[in-house]
Amino acid sequence: MYKLINAFSAGSLIGILGGLVGLGGAEFRLPMLISIFNFTALSAIIINKLISLIVVSSSLIFRIDTSSFPLLYQHVYIMLFLLSGSIIGAWFGANIALTIDNKLLHKIIAFLLLFIAIVIILEHFILHDNYMPMFNNNIVNYIIGIFTGAIIGIIASILGVAGGELYIPAIILIYGIDIKLAGSLSLAISLPTMLVAFFRYKKSEHFKIVYINKIFILIMAIGSILGAYLGSIFLGIISTNILIPLLSIILFVSSYKMYKVKENK
Repeated sequence: MYKLINAFSAGSLIGILGGLVGLGGAEFRLPMLISIFNFTALSAIIINKLISLIVVSSSLIFRIDTSSFPLLYQHVYIMLFLLSGSIIGAWFGANIALTIDNKLLHKIIAFLLLFIAIVIILEHFILHDNYMPMFNNNIVNYIIGIFTGAIIGIIASILGVAGGELYIPAIILIYGIDIKLAGSLSLAISLPTMLVAFFRYKKSEHFKIVYINKIFILIMAIGSILGAYLGSIFLGIISTNILIPLLSIILFVSSYKMYKVKENK
């Protein structure tokens, strides 16, 4: 019971943090699953992926209304090109996580958390109002989108995250899309990408960790959804100029802890 209460509390806190900046919070959940709840790196990734899938599905339902479909349809090519790369990357990333040893996986997680922290800072302070396509040539932008999608798919699959913190700045930078539409496009790309990684993990014997901890996962997912909703309500109360550096510091610290974690599991 104590573990389930902690799972709900942790999920709610992570959801609030993510909701305040428009993210799912999975990048904060993964280090917590490892350092506080003592899951191995691979088990934490699989659990994080499943919870992220639940949270993103809920976010997609709440965020996209019928009036936004025509606008999304106008930019369907962005989704298709990024998605074609991210699906391949997601499968490849899951294979990486399943085949390397736990110690090396900790180091990779540490590096990727650091990378995401840097991207979040750059997106907020540099790319936020940059709504110009990277190149005037659409074909070049499409090709870049495929390769970018593949890289993000690998990273999201290894961390068990939706990848919105990477998709959004990529869409803004490559295609010059405004941040609100980029967020909706990101959700539409994230869901099928996460499903691919999820089914790859499901084919592995390591997926049994989900059945063993199904109540824990459900409780944390409910807490994460509730927290994300509360975070969206409080959005704007705390200045993002304060919040973004604070969350980035949390990721920097998490990265350091993942790098220094001792292999005792």
